Amino acid sequence: NALKFKRYDTEQIIRDCLAAIPAEQKAEFELSFGIAERISEILKAKGLTQKDFARVLNKRDSEISKWLSGRHNFTTQTIAHIETALGCKLISIAQ
Repeated sequence: NALKFKRYDTEQIIRDCLAAIPAEQKAEFELSFGIAERISEILKAKGLTQKDFARVLNKRDSEISKWLSGRHNFTTQTIAHIETALGCKLISIAQ
C-alpha cells in the first residue's frame, strides 16, 4: 500500500502559522523590526555604516548586526542612547 501525501498550499500553511502566533508576540516583533528599519534609514540618510554606528555607541559590530536584524528586544534605555547618538527620534509618542 503506497503512502499518500496530502498536497498543501504553502500560502495557507504560512497564514495558519501566523494566525497561531499570539497578538502580543506579533506586536513585539513589529516594534523591534520597525525600530531596526528606522535605525537603518537614519544611518543611510547620514551616510553612516554599521561599523561607524558601532563605534559611536562603543558596541561590537555583531551586536549592531543583531539590532538591525529586527531580533533585538530594545529597552527604553537603549532607544534613548541611540536617539541621542544619532540626533533623531526612533519612536514618536502621541501627546
